[in-house]
Amino acid sequence: MRLSKYLANSGIASRRYAEELIKSGRVKINGTVINLPQQIVTADDRVTFDEKEVTLPNRHYYLLLNKPANYITTAKDTHGRPTVMDLIKDVPERLYPVGRLDADTTGLLLITNDGELANRLTHPRYGIKKTYHVLVKGIPDEKDLQKLALGVSIDGKKTSPALVTLLDIRKAENKSLIEIIISEGRKRQVKKMMLVIKCPVVELRRVSFAGLKLDSLPEGSYRHLKRKEIDEIMQLVKLK
Repeated sequence: MRLSKYLANSGIASRRYAEELIKSGRVKINGTVINLPQQIVTADDRVTFDEKEVTLPNRHYYLLLNKPANYITTAKDTHGRPTVMDLIKDVPERLYPVGRLDADTTGLLLITNDGELANRLTHPRYGIKKTYHVLVKGIPDEKDLQKLALGVSIDGKKTSPALVTLLDIRKAENKSLIEIIISEGRKRQVKKMMLVIKCPVVELRRVSFAGLKLDSLPEGSYRHLKRKEIDEIMQLVKLK
């Protein structure tokens, strides 16, 4: 097994981030620093990360969290800020979030120790759909919504087509609630898209990811995925 996949399957980080950890020199095999993510690990090798032994988990866990605001989407924050992992209490294995939500963004976040699934859910190749409810300043017209749907240029690159629906207009507050479904995961994508139509984001909430939905799950709470849900997302990324 490749070292990056081994770390991901061990719950250290997603495979993409695991590659960065390896290149930074924090990973050793049998006491030797390894900088190559593609290095092969065998059953006889001893792998360590930051001098702590890394082993494959006894089982995989899949959690759906309703992320509150002001929690950082990472396993550990170097500045001591609260992270989404502080909300997880009853799982014995090391877990990590799949993808990222900004600190002020709320809503659905998948947390697991299944590195291969996490890698595929965040890989652009699979085009995993994400649904957001966006409260913005201003009231966009049909032309603005169509522009978002067809794709707008952010950071020098046009976004892929999106599904955009105006859910509510709050004229007294000069605010609007928009639903947007995208299949990309670019940094702060939704916020940047709204700035293009001059409607800055006031609140951003992810309500669906890879077919999973929050439903009535309270903010700050989480639940384990049902077997049917796990099977469906596995099929979605061709792991089953």
